[in-house]
Amino acid sequence: MPVSEMKGQAKKTIQNGDILFSEIRPKNKRYAYVDVTNSEDYVVSTKLMVLRNKTKDVLTKYIYYFLTYEETLNYLQMRAENRICSFPQITFDVLKPLVIKVPSLVEQQKIIDIISALDAKIELNNRINAELESLAKSIYDYWFVQFDFPFDFAQGKPSADGKPYKSSGGEMVYVEELKRKIPAGWKVDSLWKIANYFNGLPMQNNRPTDNNYLRVIKIREMNEGFSENTELAKADIPKEAIVEDGDILFSWSATLDIKMWTQGKGALNQHIFKVTSNKFPKTFYYYELKNYLNHFKMMAERRKTTMGHITQEHLKQSRIVIPPIQLVNQVHTMLTPMFEKHILLEKENQQLTQLRDWLLPMLMNGQVSIK
Repeated sequence: MPVSEMKGQAKKTIQNGDILFSEIRPKNKRYAYVDVTNSEDYVVSTKLMVLRNKTKDVLTKYIYYFLTYEETLNYLQMRAENRICSFPQITFDVLKPLVIKVPSLVEQQKIIDIISALDAKIELNNRINAELESLAKSIYDYWFVQFDFPFDFAQGKPSADGKPYKSSGGEMVYVEELKRKIPAGWKVDSLWKIANYFNGLPMQNNRPTDNNYLRVIKIREMNEGFSENTELAKADIPKEAIVEDGDILFSWSATLDIKMWTQGKGALNQHIFKVTSNKFPKTFYYYELKNYLNHFKMMAERRKTTMGHITQEHLKQSRIVIPPIQLVNQVHTMLTPMFEKHILLEKENQQLTQLRDWLLPMLMNGQVSIK
């Protein structure tokens, strides 16, 4: 059945069951199946196609899965790149030659059920990780931003059974360089002093000469993970440039972002710091960097320009509050299981995505049948 049986909505109105598909660079995988209660409340970007099924012979979600698996995307990318324009763009003329193999409605539904189950599990894991991140940051901020860590005022020391320090009248001292009050006895220092920042290597100078290699982590991989377009580097690079799951990465050029890496062993490219510390646990410098990132971005907003990049001097000039190390370690102990669960779910999603991407074309092409 030709894909031309789908209809584009010129006014960009949407309803449940519509397919949204990016007109630009199909390999970027920007698409969605509309499944919302009040779809009329949404405004669709001018660079999104709205596709609506016009036949009862094919289930819309079956068409959605056909449009979004690798073989179709590769075809659309090739067709888009052959057009005379400044960037690969999808038009309805590009879609028209596509032909879908259509099994019975029962078979279509079976394929939808299998792939949807995988998608649902991936989405569930993403929601759990979002909740874990929110909970972990709330705990961190409660202790080290709001300064309401539990404190035993009778004993004069932190205690698990104590009262919230600041809101219960704990002594606060005004610090001029921060323009704010902090708990008495706490220190002030820089992001530079709490961690080590290793800048990645120019991996074009470290190409592999045999099958012993690592995949290169550039800013694209940091944001989207490894792909078939990821570059390779030789494996015998300095150990500082090798990234493992759980490492903290800080993109300091072009984009400003802090991520905990979960995509497997890789080689760190330049323009990204791998952040470590000989004194403080990972959770401390991770959240201190994330919190200060807002300051860097506000600086860029005030200048009405992009930040460009973060230098060592920016890190040295930064000023943050340093809690007593025993408090830092207490919070780290609380947050570590959440970090470990996050990594576990990310790894599971990678396996589920690989299974989905392997299974979908085989189901669509009839190479695998469903009993």
